[in-house]
Amino acid sequence: MINPIVKTIDLGDGRIITLETGKLAKQTDGSVVLRLNNTMMLAAVCAAKDAEPGVDFMPLQVEYKEKYSAFGRFPGGFTKREGRASDYEILTDRLIDRALRPLFPDDYHAEVFVNIVLYSTDGEDLPDALAGLAASAALAVSTIPFNGPISEVRVARINGQFMINPTMTQLEEADMDIMVGATIDNIMMVEGEMNEVSEADLLEAIKFAHEAIKVQCKVQLELAEAVGTTVKREYSHEINDEALQEDVKAKLYDKVYALARSGQGKQERSDAFQAIVDEYKTQYTKEELEEKEVLIDRYYHAVEKEAMRRCILDEGIRLDGRKTTDIRPIWSEVDCLPGPHGAAIFTRGETQALATVTLGTKLDEKIIDDVLNNEKARFLLHYNFPPFATGEAKPQRGVGRREVGHGNLAHRALKPMIAPTYPYVIRIVSDILESNGSSSMATVCAGTLALMDAGVQIKRPVSGIAMGLISENQGKKYAVLSDILGDEDHLGDMDFKVAGTTKGITATQMDIKVEGLSYEILENALAQAKQGREYILGKLLETLSEPREDLKPHAPRIEVIIIPKEFIGAVIGPGGKIIQGLQEETGTTITIEEIDGIGRVEIAAANKDSIDMARNRIKGIVAVPEIGEIYQGKIRSIMPYGAFVEFLPGKDGLLHISEIDWKRLDTVEESGLKEGDSVEVKLTEIDSKTGKFKLSRKVLFPRPENQERQEQQGGGRHGSKPDRQGKY
Repeated sequence: MINPIVKTIDLGDGRIITLETGKLAKQTDGSVVLRLNNTMMLAAVCAAKDAEPGVDFMPLQVEYKEKYSAFGRFPGGFTKREGRASDYEILTDRLIDRALRPLFPDDYHAEVFVNIVLYSTDGEDLPDALAGLAASAALAVSTIPFNGPISEVRVARINGQFMINPTMTQLEEADMDIMVGATIDNIMMVEGEMNEVSEADLLEAIKFAHEAIKVQCKVQLELAEAVGTTVKREYSHEINDEALQEDVKAKLYDKVYALARSGQGKQERSDAFQAIVDEYKTQYTKEELEEKEVLIDRYYHAVEKEAMRRCILDEGIRLDGRKTTDIRPIWSEVDCLPGPHGAAIFTRGETQALATVTLGTKLDEKIIDDVLNNEKARFLLHYNFPPFATGEAKPQRGVGRREVGHGNLAHRALKPMIAPTYPYVIRIVSDILESNGSSSMATVCAGTLALMDAGVQIKRPVSGIAMGLISENQGKKYAVLSDILGDEDHLGDMDFKVAGTTKGITATQMDIKVEGLSYEILENALAQAKQGREYILGKLLETLSEPREDLKPHAPRIEVIIIPKEFIGAVIGPGGKIIQGLQEETGTTITIEEIDGIGRVEIAAANKDSIDMARNRIKGIVAVPEIGEIYQGKIRSIMPYGAFVEFLPGKDGLLHISEIDWKRLDTVEESGLKEGDSVEVKLTEIDSKTGKFKLSRKVLFPRPENQERQEQQGGGRHGSKPDRQGKY
């Protein structure tokens, strides 16, 4: 008989989260079904019984998957089956991983797999804000060693008020959208986008989120107690040699400390550090080294970490010789490539990004076919990190999670600066050519310059900076580092990236690796980050102070016109005949769609004349004929009784033979008019029953003096009325 255990969490707005265990996936180490309204997901965790030999890190794998059936949809493509992870799923993986990973014991090295599967949703309660809670709850009901629980929530500011886990509809009105992961005591992870908010507002949002997380963590502890898994399994994944550890430190610490404060460059410093440990290993035979090398490397890494941290905390000296607030030398360049529509190089110390901008039409939009997101994207940013950026000799194998995550952060930083009505589809590609420090923030800076070089009229330029932290005694002594190096990220306690404009923050990402980080430290880090990114922004503006006034000569030209929605069909024509003909005749690319009850027509071409021609033709199609207006028309056909003139695109009127000229005509040809001629006419009548148009040409000419007398006498064919066939 199944006796599931259920706990509930009240979100305070009428919505209840339930956590249920003991019913599904019972062969796992721990599984939990989370439900909020119609959103349901299963989190399952499994851990290997022991660690693989030689593994000295935490082999954690987080997989978040969404089933299309959860939303009653079929997958796209030919196979009609879920395939590789989408960007959204990868980003959710990363959010969960970054909060969980630091909380496994340092000496626990068994493989751990965390799987979260979305099985039901109505598209309103967003699952990415719930997946971290589900994963942590599954760990809580297992015996896997874990110093949690944690939870993650989304906090948004809507009409000036903070809200926890808003619905998708509510989120559309938010000016701040961040995800926060934390334990009961400490913030572990922050990531999100904002519409130029202040540092104080961001800090307030983090505090607001933490209060909700505390409640969710307490419920998980209650769930674990009810299941009986508060005591975790025993393990022994590390063999230590205290004598060897002391020997490594005693013989190598002073050498490492001296090198750590020498201010050498990355490559020279890395080679020198390696030379120190290589020299130490020479005292052992090959057989002895096979036994001790893994331990030597582990102990030496600890020596490097301690020496670097002591240099900073005791002397304020960093690995490259800078002070804690110093930013490495910056240089940048724009218009550096002739082919792209915009290009820029941004270099900060030993980190370099090359960004290009390509401008396209609506046909270049990216189609997103995720479970909950089925739309088109007009602003794209792709980030590439080739191995040669760090001097590694290995092949590049596609796009990894790192590339997706870093690119998403830069995309969020720049996206608010693109006007929603901007007619172009924009693609930024950032290739990292060197890396020692934050390449995602270098991408933001290079992307800003490339956009301005392309002539994209962004609202304001954006810059970004990565901050670090070295602390001890639970934050009683600490140093905040501006513009951190790769080693400072690896050996430090925090990686905090902030991007924004002169008005405020647009995106942030924070990973905290220690307990006891106070809000005072966060506040100081944010203030120091603001100074740093404003300095970097000044350097960007020295290179290019504002967007170029015009696009590059080889960039496509786009003009957008708005038409009444009832004319969309007239512009497209039967089977697309009209719009295809327009494109062929004018040499343009024309797209049309209905948005909010209006027709949006986008005309793209390589030159202005083609756009003008297409625009005038379309305006003619949607124009409403007015009696008394004069039009420049084209003769489509000639009949014995007159000529049919296309005076507006798709609109023909009869120019009767009697209305061609004041003098009497026996045939239309006598006037000299022929098919294909351009003729100026005046709309004189619209038949109220048939909607047919009657035109006149003669009224645009001076009236002969004897004309009135002839008409009064009633003579001649112009004084009589035509029959139904137009004959007199």
